[in-house]
Amino acid sequence: MNYSISNTAEYGEYVSGPRVITPETKKAMKGILTDIQNGTFVRNFILENQSGNVGFKATRARNDAHQIEAVGAKLRGMMPWIAKSRLVDKTKN
Repeated sequence: MNYSISNTAEYGEYVSGPRVITPETKKAMKGILTDIQNGTFVRNFILENQSGNVGFKATRARNDAHQIEAVGAKLRGMMPWIAKSRLVDKTKN
């Protein structure tokens, strides 16, 4: 994947990644993989959908209200070329 990111991001991966991806992180990721493999994840996902996505929508709303989203929208507004290649139509999703 590194061929598709900037040198700055790649450098950050090399010097900062080991501080983020620790033995504890790897253990948590293995737990998530176990949930996927044993069906826990999909069962919870189905239950969430059956309940009308209450938790999902609440989390989405909290994330949308975060200050970083307002700043991101302002910055993207300063870059008109981004809209030309937009992959997601927020009016539909």
